Amino acid sequence: MKQRNIGETSWETSAVALGIMRMNKLTADEAVKTIEAAHDSGINFIDAADVYGNGDSERIFGEALKKSNVNRDDLYIQSKGGIVADTRYDFSKQHLIDAVNGSLKRLGVDYLDSFLLHRPDPLMEPEEISEAFDELQTSGKVRHFGVSNFNPQQYLMVQEAVSQRLIINQLQFSIMHTGMVDFGMHTNMKDPRSINHDGGILEFSRRMGVTIQAWSPFQYGFFDGVFINNDKFPELNKKLQELADKYHVSKNGIATAWILRHPANMQVIIGTMNPEHITDSAQGADVDLTKQEWYDIYFAAGNDLP
Repeated sequence: MKQRNIGETSWETSAVALGIMRMNKLTADEAVKTIEAAHDSGINFIDAADVYGNGDSERIFGEALKKSNVNRDDLYIQSKGGIVADTRYDFSKQHLIDAVNGSLKRLGVDYLDSFLLHRPDPLMEPEEISEAFDELQTSGKVRHFGVSNFNPQQYLMVQEAVSQRLIINQLQFSIMHTGMVDFGMHTNMKDPRSINHDGGILEFSRRMGVTIQAWSPFQYGFFDGVFINNDKFPELNKKLQELADKYHVSKNGIATAWILRHPANMQVIIGTMNPEHITDSAQGADVDLTKQEWYDIYFAAGNDLP
């Protein structure tokens, strides 16, 4: 499995991570197979959040990890906090500390390798975030920090307040969700793709040495469904199959390779709980697409050059 340095640090992890948002739909025994399949595929990074399955995803993962043949020390475990049961966002000091403590208890671990602020809170007070981060780091409960779905100004506002380096920003990115790329290529134009929806977050992250963790790598829209083997996208699936045959991997593997081909040092978060799909998707980490192949996939998804 290809490795990635997270941020501008010596922290090296697998280029593909396993997101456990859907793990609440599994039994602990089923989750054991998911965890072991990921580990056997070279995945050593787990992405969680306190709101996934209302906490059940973390709880089932914790139970399954104890039953599996995978040791906690073999994994890097990340969680996110700041969403309160779909009623509000809350980055207050006490809520962030409580969020971490809750995740640790459900996951059955003593510390998180990283903790992210989960979607920006318009009422955030950076000083409170700073106090929470300091307490969490000093207590040994969190080793690294980052954000999720933040634009550049939001990132900078928090970064300027905290003493820790924010090394991760988790963002939606896939072959069918390419706004970060489209905007850059359509600069100084008036077509819809030229609209700056995110403040130039892709280029900003590269300049700041922030690792983008790409979520929903096989989805189109906002959880509208998967584009792989979807009749709505015949040209894209034809091209994915062509390259899958060439590199002896699955279409999922090529979709993974497409994200990792970008020089922004991204990490791909796959969310499937199916052991076979985990293996297929992870194989793409070791495929090095050519630049032309990257563009060919981009065109097959319905994009063009201005």
